[in-house]
Amino acid sequence: MTPQQALRHLRHANALAQAAVNAGHHPFAALLVAADGETVLMTQGNVDQVNHAEAVLAREAAARFDAATLWGCTLVSTVEPCAMCAGTQYWAHIGSLVYGLSEAALLQITGRHPENPTLNLPCREVFASGQKPLMVQGPVAEVADEIAAVHLEFWRGG
Repeated sequence: MTPQQALRHLRHANALAQAAVNAGHHPFAALLVAADGETVLMTQGNVDQVNHAEAVLAREAAARFDAATLWGCTLVSTVEPCAMCAGTQYWAHIGSLVYGLSEAALLQITGRHPENPTLNLPCREVFASGQKPLMVQGPVAEVADEIAAVHLEFWRGG
């Protein structure tokens, strides 16, 4: 995926995160992009504290597509996937990840918010513990402030 494609998809995901907020959910969203870097195969907003956008998307993708197809796909996420979501991506065989805002930056916004008890476990460490070489691109500085703005509004009310 080119940097221009990544930016476009991250902005699309951020719009979906805002839509999730408008629907009463936490401000997270993810896309599944085909190997061509252009085609969006699936989108998912956050559902609740346990059904995160990335994990729900990865589970549904694993049910719809074979592992060889998914290995060529990219999961695009507004925020660095937590350990649960990274593990689900790994097991679903989605070969690449692009994310906009780091988990550490999210923690700076949410603090000790009871609805988002952030784990200090970067997704790269989760993936490095496995047997498959997932490709990771992120955080993406060009969109980090845009994504952070949605989170600031949600978690801090401005």
